[in-house]
Amino acid sequence: MPELPSVRSGSMSRRLRAQTAALLGVILLVLLGLYASAAGAKEAVPAAADPELESRMQRIASELRCLVCQNETLAASHASLAEDLREQMRVMLRQGSSDDEVRRFMTDRYGDFVLYRPPLKSTTLALWFGPLALLAVGFGVLVLVLRRRSRLGDEHFEPDEPDVLEAEGRP
Repeated sequence: MPELPSVRSGSMSRRLRAQTAALLGVILLVLLGLYASAAGAKEAVPAAADPELESRMQRIASELRCLVCQNETLAASHASLAEDLREQMRVMLRQGSSDDEVRRFMTDRYGDFVLYRPPLKSTTLALWFGPLALLAVGFGVLVLVLRRRSRLGDEHFEPDEPDVLEAEGRP
């Protein structure tokens, strides 16, 4: 039976201390990260004193795109610009503006891009019909490729099964 090399207890304890120090360092970094994320959290903004006004603002904001996030509604976004725009909408609604006036203000200021359902007009034709046109072009290319492939002989394609290669005497 071969002898195991002797391990000095001093090197073992140094290694154990180093591992313990590394583990404590990782734990400290995790705790600091958690503390930093909690310190950056914002206080919840109180809803408007008038629940009807708040629901109108939320309904309008759910139809508008956040200009920072672009894939979220203005109502769902946490960006500071979205918060400012929601507050601007509250002010306009308190001053007696209608829902359409608030939407018009937003589109006058930011264009039709801010609307999740932009109107059908000459400047938004590509937005409405672009995806359909791309789908039609892709389908046309697929048909052309399949037709060309169907005209090619078998010698242009490799067999699917390795047994066919062996039967033909090819490696």
